[in-house]
Amino acid sequence: MNILTAMRERVDRLAATVELDVDAPRLPAHAARLSDTAVLEALRDLAGIANDAARMQSVLAGVAAQRSRREAGHSGLAATQGHSSPVALVQSITGGTRADARRQVRVGESLLDTGGVDAVDSARAAGSSDAAGPGEADGPEDATRPAVPPVWHEPLRGALLDGRITAAQHDAIRSGLGVPIVDGVDEETALRAWSVAAEGLADEAASLPAEELVVRARALRDVLDPAGAEQRFAQRYERRSLRMWVDEHGQHHARLAFDDEMAHWVRSLLSSALRPRRGGPRFVTEEERAQAAALADDPRTNEQLEYDLVMDTLRAGALATASDVFGARQPGVRMVVMKDAIGPRDALGRLTAVGHTEDGGATFPGSVVDRALCMHGATEVTVDGCGNPLDVGREQRLFTPRQRIALAIRDGGCLWPGCVRPASYCEAHHVDHYAADHGRTDIDRGVLLCRFHHMLLHRHGWRVLREGRGAFVLRPPGGAGEDVELASKGPWRWAWDPPPPPARTGWRAA
Repeated sequence: MNILTAMRERVDRLAATVELDVDAPRLPAHAARLSDTAVLEALRDLAGIANDAARMQSVLAGVAAQRSRREAGHSGLAATQGHSSPVALVQSITGGTRADARRQVRVGESLLDTGGVDAVDSARAAGSSDAAGPGEADGPEDATRPAVPPVWHEPLRGALLDGRITAAQHDAIRSGLGVPIVDGVDEETALRAWSVAAEGLADEAASLPAEELVVRARALRDVLDPAGAEQRFAQRYERRSLRMWVDEHGQHHARLAFDDEMAHWVRSLLSSALRPRRGGPRFVTEEERAQAAALADDPRTNEQLEYDLVMDTLRAGALATASDVFGARQPGVRMVVMKDAIGPRDALGRLTAVGHTEDGGATFPGSVVDRALCMHGATEVTVDGCGNPLDVGREQRLFTPRQRIALAIRDGGCLWPGCVRPASYCEAHHVDHYAADHGRTDIDRGVLLCRFHHMLLHRHGWRVLREGRGAFVLRPPGGAGEDVELASKGPWRWAWDPPPPPARTGWRAA
């Protein structure tokens, strides 16, 4: 549909809502009279208008950038308007931040980068000499048209122009995937791999915020290019630093730049201590319940608790036992690695595989995986072709720790659509209710849900269903609505789903 037509239809629907068709000063009071259904419908229409406007704005920002290229000099569009760059021009018009203007220009340039296909179409439509004349046949494959291959990010371009993703989601995916790496492999294979990854992420974007999409895109890039993952890790490791200073009021400050591994270790440390305040699982021992109650009643803010925990950790060092400092759950970073990927090594002897953190799916290169295997060993989890680990029956009410590991590997976090809660903050839900349906405590009949969505499911009549080894689906209360297929949140799910890249035979090794 024409973008402007779609915007007009949405504006007309909003104008038909009498509570919204009022002068601006009266809008808050009148909007408060809307029903819940009307509020949701209006929000969806407004979001659609905003996304349509953002698409058009990005395209025009790209056009402005093309007309402001350096080779145009002072005759470029931005320069003629008194601006040093197209970003400055866009920012002056929109009144937004420089970061927003830079993103609009970046997305717009990407939309206009079509590998020359649109340029040929435009020339033909304008009656170019290359076009077939009236009554002339184009031939079986339109021989007059140059063979211009589409760019690798064409799936993102199409998804944005079709309205399936927003400009922010487009930018998150493209910046996360980076530039296709063609070293040591033929260019067509590399571009195809990145294109398939882009298409898969665009399909997932409907249920994910831009912040989560960029994390997934980075993880996919590291899967596609494990040698590059090693280099990127090394670059971030070299930038680690700690700087301390005292301000004019005598307050001491510090600025800490982490390397990847220690950043996740510190996050694990803080999460372990503050999980009860942040909505961690409810199914705990009485001792853990008492500790959680004491933490909830603590008058300190979360930031103060985190600071005190870090200071206690530094002071305790190796002299204290883990439970003295960390409480019931000792922190650590659990990595998920596909077993079949362990083996090939580069010229420096490093694994060319990548691992992912169980919480969040952040990527670690092969050298870090190697060291973790050396220091801590591994727990092997065998899954079938659908990613389902083995069953252990109904001997106990709760899922065992080893089952929880297997669930975390299969689900990657809370399976509820749009939720990005990591696995360690989730509870295991029995698809078949344990008491009412005599549900088994089996991996293939359980899913991970965060506390909020687990309670929402039980209180409001949602159901998670599964037929045999098929996909888990979420059914709204009373069946009022369509079932939603639940997908794993783990970036390693390509091991049992169709993988994003073609076979990486001959991929670069160093």
